[in-house]
Amino acid sequence: MINEKLSKRLSSVADFVPENARLLDVGSDHAYLPINLVSSGKITFAIAGEVVEGPFNSACENVAQSNLTDKIRVRLANGLAAFEPSDKIDTITISGMGGHLIADILANGIEKLDKVSTLILQANNGEYYLRKWLIKHNFKISAEKILSENEKIYEILVVHHGNASELTEDELNFGPFLLKEKNDVFQKKWQSEEKAVSKILENLPETAEQKRQEFSAKLAKIKEILNVSA
Repeated sequence: MINEKLSKRLSSVADFVPENARLLDVGSDHAYLPINLVSSGKITFAIAGEVVEGPFNSACENVAQSNLTDKIRVRLANGLAAFEPSDKIDTITISGMGGHLIADILANGIEKLDKVSTLILQANNGEYYLRKWLIKHNFKISAEKILSENEKIYEILVVHHGNASELTEDELNFGPFLLKEKNDVFQKKWQSEEKAVSKILENLPETAEQKRQEFSAKLAKIKEILNVSA
């Protein structure tokens, strides 16, 4: 079964990959995503990039077992170093990493992104930082998705080149599209964050005035966002 090894998280990433894209999947997690997309016929070429030898060998084995070595290249390389202009990559997926690391990967190869039309970024944390980096470097967020799997919550950002308007602090924190939708997973994430911030605030000594103000403001903002959707 083609989707057998594709998690809900990666299936959601796959849904955003354009038809007939030429894909680079950074940190390819055993090449599951490229194998799925090529096997299903959605795309015909992909590079699975791995920076660690163990996952690289596993990806090579999985691609070979799927009889897709003519359509999927597995490369041992750091981030965007896995592709060259001759590969004509137009879509990049980066999944399962923190927002800071994703931004670093993009920054370290930013000169290679001119011909790349679509970025699909699934951050495990640090979404505020990632959104801020993207806007600063003239990328626009075209779509977002928040989902839950195995008691963990993930956010996906779909990004294109463009003159992006500045995001507000609320949009940077909560996501411009997620903030409008405020689905059940969004509610769950921020209710959990509300409890965590409340706990921190309870344990802060009265003498830590600046920290108390910082966390009080954060708590008030989360409550405001949640109450708007109630």
